[in-house]
Amino acid sequence: MSPATPDHTIPTPGDHLRHGDRLARLERVWANGPGLVGQLTAVNHSTVSMRVIVTGFAFLLVGGLLSMFMRLQLAWPGLQVLDPQRYAQFVTMHGTTMMFLFAVPIMGGFAMYLVPKMIGARDLPFPRLSSFGYWCYLFGGLFLYSSFIFGSVPDTGWFMYTPLSDSTYSPGKGADFWLIGVTFAEIAAVVSAVEVIAAVLITRAPGMDLRRMPLFVWAMLVTAFMIAFGFPPLILASILLEIQRAFDFAFFEVARGGDPLLWQHLFWLFGHPEVYIIFLPAAGVVSMVVSTFARRPMVGYTWIVLALVATGFLSFGLWVHHMFAVGIPLLALAFFSAASMMVAIPTGIQIFAWLATLWAGKPWLRVPMLYIIGFFVVFVCGGLTGVMLAFVPFNWQVHDTHFVVAHLHYVLIGGLMFPLFAGLYYWLPLASGRMPSESLSRSGFWLVFIGFNLAFLPMHLTGMVGMPRRVDSYAMELGVHWLNLLSTAAGFVMAVGVVAILIDVALCFVLGRRGVENPWQAGTLEWAVPSPVPTYNFASVPQIESRYPLWDNPEVVAATRRTDGLLGEAHDDRRELLGTGIQSGRPEQVIRVSTSTWLPILAAFTIAILLAGFISSQYWLSILMLVPLIGLFLHWAWTTGDRHAPAELEVAPGLRLPTQAAARNAPGWWALVVTLLIDGSLFASLVFAYFYLWLNAPVWPAVGATVMAWRPALVALAPLVLPLLAAWLGPVALAAGRLRTAIAWQVVAVVGGAVYLGLHLPALWAAVGAPQVHAYASVVWTLAGFHAVHILVAMLIGGFTAMRIRCGYVDGVRRLESRIAAAFWRYTVGIGVVTWAVLHLFPRWA
Repeated sequence: MSPATPDHTIPTPGDHLRHGDRLARLERVWANGPGLVGQLTAVNHSTVSMRVIVTGFAFLLVGGLLSMFMRLQLAWPGLQVLDPQRYAQFVTMHGTTMMFLFAVPIMGGFAMYLVPKMIGARDLPFPRLSSFGYWCYLFGGLFLYSSFIFGSVPDTGWFMYTPLSDSTYSPGKGADFWLIGVTFAEIAAVVSAVEVIAAVLITRAPGMDLRRMPLFVWAMLVTAFMIAFGFPPLILASILLEIQRAFDFAFFEVARGGDPLLWQHLFWLFGHPEVYIIFLPAAGVVSMVVSTFARRPMVGYTWIVLALVATGFLSFGLWVHHMFAVGIPLLALAFFSAASMMVAIPTGIQIFAWLATLWAGKPWLRVPMLYIIGFFVVFVCGGLTGVMLAFVPFNWQVHDTHFVVAHLHYVLIGGLMFPLFAGLYYWLPLASGRMPSESLSRSGFWLVFIGFNLAFLPMHLTGMVGMPRRVDSYAMELGVHWLNLLSTAAGFVMAVGVVAILIDVALCFVLGRRGVENPWQAGTLEWAVPSPVPTYNFASVPQIESRYPLWDNPEVVAATRRTDGLLGEAHDDRRELLGTGIQSGRPEQVIRVSTSTWLPILAAFTIAILLAGFISSQYWLSILMLVPLIGLFLHWAWTTGDRHAPAELEVAPGLRLPTQAAARNAPGWWALVVTLLIDGSLFASLVFAYFYLWLNAPVWPAVGATVMAWRPALVALAPLVLPLLAAWLGPVALAAGRLRTAIAWQVVAVVGGAVYLGLHLPALWAAVGAPQVHAYASVVWTLAGFHAVHILVAMLIGGFTAMRIRCGYVDGVRRLESRIAAAFWRYTVGIGVVTWAVLHLFPRWA
């Protein structure tokens, strides 16, 4: 609607602007900047998510191309398409790309695009964080692939087992490219978890209590929590291995008290939940598509939610089933074998619920449903072979053979690729406003379905007769050459199908025929937005009363497009979201979010330079880059608030709500809670590493090292009382309006932290010695360093909060930042006490 031609048909009683003017203002406030600069600085969730999805498919093509070379090499015994080293490099990069650069980010991109629309929000609560995550993902992937330019491609497998990946057996920079590149890219997954959890908990549309959330949103919420707890063990393992390679620590080296199996435990603590981190979003897609094309609500909604949650819990108890052949005690084998089979129960519940929905409805066989049928066939086959692998004797028989390769691809491609393409075709009319080619999309499906099964079904047989995985050739006498030739030919058929699908999707945005809005007649809220989708999604935040509002109350579509509802006016030309109660879904606050900015890309680029300095051993460059990086993040934090923002706003006639700085459930608070959950998982993994090394070491502490004497240990601990007092009394003073006292308590906390570091670290050095001597010293210094970094961050937050109080951003009403500082200090003191106990108490009781 043009500002010059306001719409006089929709009056807004009690307000000074009319519908057309309000729409124009919303469009102006939420618009991205023009041209290339506008694209680089955009932070809107629709724009950023489309970048993630396109980048994810680009990495799919690259990873698929690598696999085609591998299949050519295996097509016949004795071929020389790739030499053994190049084959190992392609195997490593193919697996790494598919797991870390395609599977997880692509579903994150779907979630970023769909979750706000499904829950009736205008954006995610931290747009700059979303954009920062994307740039980290892109730069991390480019960082990894730059290893081809420098001739240092990682070649030890996507699992990077030690000792193969330590500096003795991998002396070049290949492993460093993997460790640093993957960890850099994983930042995107972690920040997306923070975004999704905060968005789902506090920005749902009024009326959308937890029992009315779309199942895709439920799946993403569980997945986000799994990422929060599942990724830190791998991040820790990567950091430990990189520290060992760069600074000669001894976590995984047996001669100095380390244990290479520690890597496997940490890796699979991430690696098995990773399978479900990929599958659960896909299951959410299946639930949405099945319900729409069965033309009825999902059968067993509550059971599906419980199954999603149960799968999330159980997935963390299965990591050892990847290690059945490493010498695990029989009792542990029995436990993890049973746990591996138990996960089939919640998965089965979901499958029966989907089938029951189709049985009870009137199924409509369009392209998205075609992919869902393919999913049922392929995923059930993968699930059955998974149950076979859960039996320890069978697992021992086929361990490290192509049977495992076949199972892995049936589960991942069946559990991800087919639902992904179903979702792609399902939501394509929403994103593009056009309909895809029916003939090309069906052709793509049959090419992928037939090619996939002919490529991977024979691998069950080749694996059972003994063809090992990860080797570049095999003996003719094994008698599997014809099956391998078939797999190779079928692999190319599948590749043609994938390319056809992506071409079809790309052409749809340009040449597809114009579609009607909501062409599938779906019932959930994302289909209420206009086509093309405006950057603000909804002119008025919708209010709903059921799980399928478009089926039960079609009027909700018109209501969201008027500007006389909730937040129909853009106050002060600011981008605003509506915050609601976690359980009730009642309006509670107004959340003001960021506009387009250079900060995310500059911060990610600075990190890339820092890591480049590290991998090239130019440590001075890495240290130098810390200065602009800290400066950028401080500027980022400083520009999050507005000291002139009102404490309350009128979001609809007669309804006034506090802005987020004055609200109890502010998104910043929940971001801190989720971040501390992630950090706590990292800390728990480090403590696990300490005790694992202790239990497997012949002597602990190492010969030559001692435990710090009681007196210096207690003296070092005492200063942590000061931040604890400050975290308690500072917010009390602020609430009472005593601003100077509140500032003084922040200073006291900073001084307490500095004194602790000054006392503890020198005393620890005198007792333990250099970290390169033994695994004991390595892990002790890593624990102490982990806590020291938290002390430094807490000191920065304390100083920052003191300045914000002094400058008028924080006061007795707007206390969010003071609450965050206090909570972070309490957490830091808490892990400090645990660290102190682990370092100074437990060794005395050994």
